[in-house]
Amino acid sequence: MTDEDGYFGEQVARRYDESSGSEFQPATIERTVDVLAELAGDGAALELAVGTGRIALPLARRGVPVHGIDMSRAMVARMRAKPGGEDIGVSLGDFTTTTVDTSPGGRPFSLAYLVFNTIMNLTSQDAQVACFRNAAAHLAPGGCFVVEVGVPELRRIPAGQNIVPFATGPTEWAYTTYDTVTQDATCTYITVTEDGRGEARTIPFRYVWPSELDLMAQLAGLRLRNRWAGWTREPFTEDSPQHVSVWEKALG
Repeated sequence: MTDEDGYFGEQVARRYDESSGSEFQPATIERTVDVLAELAGDGAALELAVGTGRIALPLARRGVPVHGIDMSRAMVARMRAKPGGEDIGVSLGDFTTTTVDTSPGGRPFSLAYLVFNTIMNLTSQDAQVACFRNAAAHLAPGGCFVVEVGVPELRRIPAGQNIVPFATGPTEWAYTTYDTVTQDATCTYITVTEDGRGEARTIPFRYVWPSELDLMAQLAGLRLRNRWAGWTREPFTEDSPQHVSVWEKALG
C-alpha cells in the first residue's frame, strides 16, 4: 500500500534517521560529501530523492548550493525541521520527470546525484532510463551524474530458492525476494515495536547491473568517468557488493 508520499510516508520518515546502517554513520556521510563536494566544484548540486537531508545538509554546509527533488512530503518535512533544512530548495515530484528551472543562485548544476540504492526504487527499466535523461538534462556541459547502488546479490541465492535475508536481530528481520526473469525484487521488513506489536512493510525494487546503467547513461548523452567500490574510491572488482559510478556530460 502507498499514499501520496509513495513508499516513504510518515511510518518510514519518522524512523528513517534512526537507522543503524553504515550509510547513516558520520564517517560514511563525511566520505560521501567529500566526493560530491569535489565533483560539484564551484557549481550547484541537484539531489534526486533528497529525503531527510542526510547528504544535502552536510553538502550545503560545505558551501555547495543544493536543490532537491522528492515526492515524499513526510521525508522532506523531517529535513525542514533540521538546522539549515529550510535553506534547501525542494521540488516535490517524481525525480524521473520533475524539472528544476533554476539552480540555487542561478548557477548551472555541475552535479546531480542519486545515492543509497534509490535508482532501484524505480521499478521499470523505462523509469530508470528516464531518470538518467532527467539528470542529464539538468547538467551543465562537463557536469557529472553520480549513482550509488548495490550489485545484485544473485550469487547468494541457493539453487531452487529466490529469497536472500539481509537483516536478522531480536526485533528486526528483513529479506529480499528476487525474480531473475524480470529483475524485480521485493524487500520485506518486519519490526517488533517497543510495545510488542509487529509491523511489516514491503517495498518493490528493480535491480540493475553496472553495464546496464552504462547503457542508460549513453542513451542520455553521458559517458562513464569513474567507477569505485565505495566512497573511498577503492577499485571496483567482481567481488564488490556496491559501486559508486560517475558519468560525465559531454562538453559542448
